[in-house]
Amino acid sequence: MSHDISRPHAPTAADGPGLVALSRPWRSALIALGLAWLVQFGAFAADWGAMVRQWWDISTYNHMLLIPLVEVWLVWQRRRELARLTPRAWAPGLVLFALAACLWLLGGVSGFDLLRQAGVVAMLAASVPLLLGAQVTAAVLFPLFYLVFIVPFGEELVKPLQMITAEITIALTHLSGIAAVIDGVFIDTPVGLFEVAEACSGVKFLIAMVAFGVLAANVCFVSWPRRLVLLLACLVVPILANGVRAWGTIYAAQIFGVEVAAGFDHIVYGWFFFAIILTLVILGAWRFFDRPADAPMIDLAAITGNRTLAWLGGTGAMPLALALASCLVLVAGVRVWAQAADRLAAPLPARIALPDVTGWHRVPYDPRVWWEPRAQGAEHRLLGRYADGEGRVVDVFVALYSGQGEGREAGGFGEGALMRESTWSWQAPAVGPSGGRGERLLANGTLERVAVTWYRNGTLLSGSNLGLKLAVIDDQLFLRAEPTVMLIVSAEERGDRPAAQSIARFVGSTGDLARWMDALAGLR
Repeated sequence: MSHDISRPHAPTAADGPGLVALSRPWRSALIALGLAWLVQFGAFAADWGAMVRQWWDISTYNHMLLIPLVEVWLVWQRRRELARLTPRAWAPGLVLFALAACLWLLGGVSGFDLLRQAGVVAMLAASVPLLLGAQVTAAVLFPLFYLVFIVPFGEELVKPLQMITAEITIALTHLSGIAAVIDGVFIDTPVGLFEVAEACSGVKFLIAMVAFGVLAANVCFVSWPRRLVLLLACLVVPILANGVRAWGTIYAAQIFGVEVAAGFDHIVYGWFFFAIILTLVILGAWRFFDRPADAPMIDLAAITGNRTLAWLGGTGAMPLALALASCLVLVAGVRVWAQAADRLAAPLPARIALPDVTGWHRVPYDPRVWWEPRAQGAEHRLLGRYADGEGRVVDVFVALYSGQGEGREAGGFGEGALMRESTWSWQAPAVGPSGGRGERLLANGTLERVAVTWYRNGTLLSGSNLGLKLAVIDDQLFLRAEPTVMLIVSAEERGDRPAAQSIARFVGSTGDLARWMDALAGLR
């Protein structure tokens, strides 16, 4: 029989620093939890495999390799208090698990990898309240929350951080007396043109620093104001430090030359730089640590004495076997639904062609620097050039998809106007007409191009990647096959013919852009 926290507990060898003896309810609950996790790892092996590859292959996520070990350590710290609780399967936990499964399903049917990966992690966490109950969940609430940091996220922050870093860098460059001009993420100085590239955005340091700050705030502090100050420092310091590092490279280049400065930057810029910043933050916070070294990580008396938790645990009790079976049924259900949605394919015409546009005529496609957007998985792709009678020239790219999913995502990472591993670099956002998403691109440091992207799916016409994903989710949740069209209209900057103006003129000449895209793709 398991002991109750309110009863005297005679000390045993198990209360030492090592393992804690487990009661029969704990053994049954942990076996059920292990089975549930084993099934989830198997059912969603592709998602877990993708995450592990990202942890290993992408420097932004290398620190995530340590987080599973941190999770084990966090639970180990709580082992004695946990052993004095009684796990009970909890029916409301089934609602949490169902929500987590739906999150994965939304990602699965839309091809949104971040949602898929967040979903499998959320299901792993939601298994705990379902199979172990409300009180145990309260005791391990922080380790469960900390699982969020094994989900590879942050790609969405790259471009904003590039812009912020560029603004900090140009401000410091001017303060140091260097004449410089900024254009998006490019900074032109007397000794050369510098780019705040994606790798220099500082996103990997920011994500790692926030993960460290959240852990340190929980382990080292009791006071919430002190925790919040540490978290604020972990947000602000890496951003400012990255701007200082970029400025240092430019400043050194003015004295020692670009090659020497770049070589030094490549040596410093890495986890060595992060380690220095992390050490400075730790040293700054050290004297304010207020958690006693021998204090338990959870207040067991507060958990067992909480009437709400006691009521929730009592009213929502359910048989452990039923909870485990329900978990497995939900896993099977979302897998079957996602597979059915993934097989959806809208009918497409055998051939498509770029149509005539009033006031414009087709001319040979002959860019000064080759430009060809990426559209992996599209069944049809077209790339051509139009000119009008006033010397304006635009390039038009069209991609037509029978559906959206893994390997065929119009808005996926690396898809669209920016050619990866080429002379083209992202420069800055741009204003796009008719709701399109505009981008300024730069090739060889001299040739500028503006590209505006639209997506068409059902009634949707938008340049928003998120808008496209929501439309695809709506289609596939109801097993409705809809094609997707990606249109990119682009123009090179040509003296007195601004690219943005040429694009706006061309789009205006199509009339109703939604109808034009439908007709182009042979869909209406």
